Amino acid sequence: MKKEKRKISVMIANIGMGIICLIALFPVIMLLISSLRPSSELMRTGISLAFDWSVLNLDNYMYIFTEANGYWGWYMNSLIISAITIVLSLFFSAMVGYALAVYDFKGKNLFFTFVVFILMVPFEILMLPLFQMMISFQLVDTYVGVLLPMIVAPIAVFFFRQYALGLPIQLMDAARIDGATEYGIYFKIMLPLMTPSLGAMAILQGLGSWNNFLWPLIVLRSNDMFTLPIGLATLLTPYGNNYDVLIAGSVMTVIPIIILFIFFQRYFISGLTVGGVKG
Repeated sequence: MKKEKRKISVMIANIGMGIICLIALFPVIMLLISSLRPSSELMRTGISLAFDWSVLNLDNYMYIFTEANGYWGWYMNSLIISAITIVLSLFFSAMVGYALAVYDFKGKNLFFTFVVFILMVPFEILMLPLFQMMISFQLVDTYVGVLLPMIVAPIAVFFFRQYALGLPIQLMDAARIDGATEYGIYFKIMLPLMTPSLGAMAILQGLGSWNNFLWPLIVLRSNDMFTLPIGLATLLTPYGNNYDVLIAGSVMTVIPIIILFIFFQRYFISGLTVGGVKG
C-alpha cells in the first residue's frame, strides 16, 4: 500500500515538474518556431501560433550562414570577451576570496566590508566614473575596455570567500611542514578543492558576460567591435527591422550557454549549495 502511494506521489510530482518545465520552455519554443518562419509572415501575424505551419523553413538560418557577415563578427567578439572574462574572473576572484577566508592580515574585515558595499551599489551609479577611466586610459572601443571592470567581480569574491571558509585549514599546516610555499599550497592543494565553486561561478560569470548589454554599449563604438546583444539590437531601427537575422540569430546565441552549462553542470549545484552555507 505504501509503495503504491509512493508511486502515485512520484508520478504526480513528475507530471507537475513536466508542466512547469513546459511553461518555462514555452518562450524558447516560440522563439525557435518563429526563427523558422519567413520575415513577411512574422510581420503579418507576429510571434504567435496562429500562422500557416506549412511556411516553416530554414531560410533564415541559411541567410545567417551565407550572407549575414556582420553577425559572425559580433558572435566572435562575444565569445572572446566571455571566455577571457571567465578565465580572468575565476583566477583573480578566487585568489582574493581565498585570501579573505584563510589569512589574517591588517584591514581584512574593512576590505571585505568594501566588497559587500560594492555589491549593494547599482552598476548605473558606477558607469560614469568607469567610463571616464576608460577614456583616460584610452581603452574606449577595445576588448580591454569591456573586460577591465569585470575581471574581479564583487559577487565572485564574496562567493569564493564563503566557499573557502569551509576548506580544511589543516591541509595548509601539513603542506607548510612539508616545505610547500603559499602559492604552492593554493594552486596544488586548495584550488583543486574549490573546483565545484569554480564550475558554478564559471556558469554565472559566463552567462553574465554573454548577456551583458549596457557596459559594452557604452564602451564600444565601431560596428566591428560590437558584441551579440548590441549587434542584434542594431537590427531594430525606425527605417526597417531585419527579423531574418534577429530571430534566428537570437536562437544561435543560446548554444554557447548550453554548452557551458553542460560542461560545468556537475559542479553547479554542489558549488552553489556549499558556497552558500559556509561561514
